[in-house]
Amino acid sequence: MNVTIDLEEISAMRTAATDAGTVPVTVAFGDGIGPEIMNASLKVLMAAGANISIEPIDIGERVYLAGETAGITPDAWDSLRRTKVFYKAPITTPQGGGFKSLNVTVRKSLGLFANVRPCAAYQPFVATKHPGMDVVIVRENEEDLYAGIEHRQTDEVYQCLKLISRPGCEKIVRYAFEYAKAHGRKKVTCFTKDNIMKLTDGLFHKVFDEIAADYPEIENEHWIIDIGAAKLADTPEAFDVVVMPNLYGDVLSDVAAQIAGSVGLAPSANIGEHCAMFEAIHGSAPRRAGQDVANPSGLLLAGVMMMAHIGQPEVAEKVHNAWLKTIEDGVHTYDIFKEGVSEEKVGTDAFARAIIERLGQKPTSLQPVSYQADAKPFAVPQATKRPAAKKEMVGIDVFVHSTKPVEELAQAMQGSDNQAFELAMITNRGVKVWPAGLPETFCTDHWRCRYLAKSGKEFNKAMIVDLLRDLNAGGVDFVKTEQLFTFDGEAGYSLGQGQ
Repeated sequence: MNVTIDLEEISAMRTAATDAGTVPVTVAFGDGIGPEIMNASLKVLMAAGANISIEPIDIGERVYLAGETAGITPDAWDSLRRTKVFYKAPITTPQGGGFKSLNVTVRKSLGLFANVRPCAAYQPFVATKHPGMDVVIVRENEEDLYAGIEHRQTDEVYQCLKLISRPGCEKIVRYAFEYAKAHGRKKVTCFTKDNIMKLTDGLFHKVFDEIAADYPEIENEHWIIDIGAAKLADTPEAFDVVVMPNLYGDVLSDVAAQIAGSVGLAPSANIGEHCAMFEAIHGSAPRRAGQDVANPSGLLLAGVMMMAHIGQPEVAEKVHNAWLKTIEDGVHTYDIFKEGVSEEKVGTDAFARAIIERLGQKPTSLQPVSYQADAKPFAVPQATKRPAAKKEMVGIDVFVHSTKPVEELAQAMQGSDNQAFELAMITNRGVKVWPAGLPETFCTDHWRCRYLAKSGKEFNKAMIVDLLRDLNAGGVDFVKTEQLFTFDGEAGYSLGQGQ
């Protein structure tokens, strides 16, 4: 079955809108099931009176395969920067070939720092073990490991850089508290792993504590990510709004959506100062493409979030309540259909028509929503400019590719000691192996060799040049360096495990 995108039919369903105040929206119909669920979602929104004009763009698999490694063309960027609102169906990223994630590219390029994913239960109409669940995941969207800065450094070792910034932490944490305040939420929880990553995750936690003090009316708490994730999976009712760095948020928002009932029902908003993107959290499901079976709920509910964002809360409320009424009436797509609970199994298009038939109605068993009364608009948070710290260089980490035993490597590295600095430590995958390492420690061919300034001596960048020249002359295969600084006297680098 080929899916036809009929913009005329979709636009003709705009029953209650007027040309005055029409909001332009960039729309991507996507790959796989994307065109089907976008068609269905737009028909519902238009029938509810969405006052939008559609600017379609082509992104995704076809664009990738045409030679655009980012999956998006310059004219598509022009549309996004002009409309500042992006309604996006799932796309397919071809495997291999160095293709970059389009989602990550769009989020980072347009500064969409906040990823908001509501995860609510719809018991008994959608099966879940947690009928009281109503959690919003607020995920940092621009940095962390998703910077995608990776290198192969030796035969055995690859690296991925984890980048966390204070401005990034400030914006996402404040957004979480402002979201909670605007939506009447009572608690904000932070998840990190700062017992291990004391500088990066430690910064996120530190900023969370600082900003939480500005919202005394909202309860705050911090969990280590592993036990926090276990608690979320077991007792999601204990959480309200949860804010976390990028990778944790990506993983746990899918977990939360699934334990609420289905990933296929979960919407997602990506918010920035200049633009916003709305999408389902699931993928393009190419195996289901063209069969008129896909559930459009995730994308439709993302459209509901979009309507609230662009100042049409009455449309958001009408669509969301009609969708809840449809779910409550047992009109279900195959993925949530269950004998004894569901009344009718329908396809994508029929599900959309069922929602349209219920526009203006509200659920009676499920809790109706009220976008016009409940949510209060708030400004997108900005980071606070802070005075620069006093920054002093105190040493350098030299990363080395070597298959020598650590004692031989240490001897070679010590040959470059001088009156100003000396070799202080060697680690392998973060574990101290010299001096006084343990023979049981497994080592790869990738070593961190730390030189520190001797007491009372100054270390400067000119010394780095001399050090690397000496190491090169001695046959040492160094692959990267990291300069070691203190900031206002506080060490800006981690110790080795076991040090």
